[in-house]
Amino acid sequence: MPIAATTAERTPGGHRDYPEWAVDRVIRIQELYAAGLHSEKIRQLLPRMRDRDGGPSAIATPLLVLDLTAERDRIDRMIADLRRSRETLDEVIRTARDA
Repeated sequence: MPIAATTAERTPGGHRDYPEWAVDRVIRIQELYAAGLHSEKIRQLLPRMRDRDGGPSAIATPLLVLDLTAERDRIDRMIADLRRSRETLDEVIRTARDA
């Protein structure tokens, strides 16, 4: 699903003036990136999150919750893998100190 593009108006000083919903969308994208989601997943999720007026999207189906939960579960697995890696490294460090 394509993400709706917007054309920004220009102020007399030449600066771009974006509508509030576009600013909110950028903030939402930044939050999703910070949460560890990749751009393709964000592209898939955005249309299902909120409409321009801030209300629930007409296509914000339970699939959105399932997708977000799956992403959280993926991150949880990554955290568990990193913890195991750190434990292994800690053991190697202890062994090296004791040598």
